[in-house]
Amino acid sequence: MAIQRVKSKWAKTKVLLLSEQLRERIPVTKRWNIPELEAMLDEHGMVYVKPDQGTFGLGVVRVEKNADLAYTYQTGTVPQRFGSFDKMAASLQKRIGSRPYLIQQGIPLLTYDGLRFDIRVMVQHNPKHVWETTGIIGRLSHPQKIVTNYHSGGVPMAFDKLMQPHVTQPQIDSYKMWLADIGKSVAAQLQTRYPRLKEIGIDIAIDESLRPWILEVNTLPDPYIFRKLGDKTMFRRIYRYCLAYDRRMK
Repeated sequence: MAIQRVKSKWAKTKVLLLSEQLRERIPVTKRWNIPELEAMLDEHGMVYVKPDQGTFGLGVVRVEKNADLAYTYQTGTVPQRFGSFDKMAASLQKRIGSRPYLIQQGIPLLTYDGLRFDIRVMVQHNPKHVWETTGIIGRLSHPQKIVTNYHSGGVPMAFDKLMQPHVTQPQIDSYKMWLADIGKSVAAQLQTRYPRLKEIGIDIAIDESLRPWILEVNTLPDPYIFRKLGDKTMFRRIYRYCLAYDRRMK
């Protein structure tokens, strides 16, 4: 039986919001429309506008309401600035067109050497058909880009190294256990709606108060990002599990 894939970020988010445990870990997320964009910018100051379907961070836009009441948005390396919300929203709507997009509350990410990073948590069915968190890796952003994805210039790094400026090693070890538990909870919740899932990759933001936020879930996660680490232990286990449930590997 084929491994189940779910492309819609909105569909996955709705399933996760049914869990009381996970709901508090999900940034406010709405379907794209201009009045909603204005309300969320007033509330949060910064949001991400992202395609409902898409990978590698392609099409993601960071939108900000600045202190001088000007607005900026950025897709590539250069922010565009507008003197009013209406001008910014019209430009953004032209870029989006009729494609389904989402608006998500922006989370101020922890930094390492001045660059933002987030976390990818890999969760898989192990050979005993039980959900297991098999990998946790950090993704350090490109200095000029808004996304951390490896395919968009982000740098895969060991979670421990990225967290060392912020917490002690015993706290890092405890945090990894926490992330592993969150990962298994996300997988179990999604499986209530999508019973043929075998693997997920969860993008998690850690904010400045060390609170983890579930940004999105990928049902076709890239296992090869873990091969970029010096220690290949996680990658070998991930790869072995992929073969066990008949994922077609590149």
